[in-house]
This record gives sequence, C-alpha cells and structure tokens, in this order.
Amino acid sequence: MASAQLDYTIEIPDQPCRSQENSPDQGGKEAGTRLPLVILLGWGGCSDKNLAKYSAIYHKRGCIVIRYTAPWHMVFFSETLGIPSLRVLAQKLLELLFDYEVEKEPLLFHVFSNAGVMLYRYVLELLQTHQRFCHLRVVGTIFDSGPGDSNLLGALRALAVVLEHRPAALRLLLLVAFTLVAFLFHVLLAPLTALFHTHFYDRLLDAASRWPELYLYSRADEVVLARDVERMVEARLAHQVLGHQQVSLMAVSLYQRCSRSITSAVHGSLCLASLQAT
Repeated sequence: MASAQLDYTIEIPDQPCRSQENSPDQGGKEAGTRLPLVILLGWGGCSDKNLAKYSAIYHKRGCIVIRYTAPWHMVFFSETLGIPSLRVLAQKLLELLFDYEVEKEPLLFHVFSNAGVMLYRYVLELLQTHQRFCHLRVVGTIFDSGPGDSNLLGALRALAVVLEHRPAALRLLLLVAFTLVAFLFHVLLAPLTALFHTHFYDRLLDAASRWPELYLYSRADEVVLARDVERMVEARLAHQVLGHQQVSLMAVSLYQRCSRSITSAVHGSLCLASLQAT
C-alpha cells in the first residue's frame, strides 16, 4: 500500500461531503452540491502542523482532506539535478485515493509555493499518461505563492529557512552545494539539461489541464516573484482555462495576517469546484 510509504495525513469528516445538508423540503433527499476531496501539497520544509491550518478551512466545510509535503532534499537537490524522484511520490500520493476507496470523488488541489508545484507537475503528468489515474476527476487547482520561474536567490532564501535549525557548518555546506549545483545545471549546462529534463515552470505553461485555477500571490514575496505568477496566468488564459482568477495576498508564511482573505478565496473556489463536481 502507498499509505505505508508516505508521511501524509488524511482527515475524513463525519458529515457527508455536500455543500448543504439534507433538506426537509425535499423529503429527506440529499440537497446541495458535492464537495471535492482536497489534496494539499506543502511548501519546502513546512511541518504538518503549519499545513493543518489550511486544511482546517476545508475540513470544517465537510471535505475529505489529504495533506503531504515532499522531502526538502528531493525538492532542492533531486529536482535541481534533473532526477525525477518526485514522480514516484506523486504516484504513491494518487494511489492513496484507491487505498481509501475515494478515487471516484472530485479532486481539488491546493499547491503551496514551488515545492508543491514541483510535485504537482508529476501529478499532472500521471493524470494524463497513467492508465490507472486517467479517470480521476480534477475540478480545480489553487496555486498558493507559486509557481515561480528559476530564481536562484529566492531558492537560497527558501533553503536557508528549511535549514535554520541545523548546525551552522552543515547549513553553509548545503547552501554552497545547492548554489553550485543550480548554477552548473541551470546556467552553464542549461542547453544540455533541457535535453533530458523540462523545468516544472515551463511544463506548467503548456499543461493540457483545463479545469479552473486560482492563483494567490504577493508582490512582497522574495522567493516566488509576482511577475512569474502573472506570466503563468497569462499563459493559462491563452489556453482557455475556465474560471481563472488572480488574487494578491501575502505569502504562505504570513497566514495569520491574511487568514480571512485566504479563507474567502478558498470558499469561493470550493463553490466553483462544487459546481464542477455536479
């Protein structure tokens, strides 16, 4: 089972996944629209406790929620080296739906920062190419502080936050190693690297998905630049993605300062996803 190999959390509500409860006016029959199963993909180095703040928004509405964060070393090193280790994790994540027998539920992804986007990129590929997953129904995606194009300085800032509680010598060694690897593979050897590995940002620009997408981002974000998100929005609109919106909010690390705005945006997305699911 995939559940034995992933450090994930699943929350299943006691109430049915409906936007409204049974209505007496309909003789006890179920009323309202069907709410999606929500998969949260965390940002680099985030704890389950931090991600739980976001999943609570969905869980309180009656959604089944799965939250997962890819290991930071895969995000910062494997992906930078062009090693598709995250594809294996993406497949195990989708297999959870079959393990819990919820594969027929409509799906909504909430993807945080570039770390979440890197994993989501492989989820998309599996949904389009893997025979077992091609029948899964996605009704929307929320991109929270992402996606961003190549930004070495921003990536270093993100990695420094992940490593802040580690010994100074180890932290410095890993930061230097990451800088050298990123510069070598994405600057000096960029034409060669492109032959066997497509950057996640470029992959999403031309993604075949056509379900609604919502982008939450901040112009103050130094890790994922606003211009990168806006360029992605323009590209996706050109592909006629329905229900596309962009909302300017604070970055993921400042959740408490903008929780009302995030909650409002999420509730709006749930309404749209519920309509898509009916």
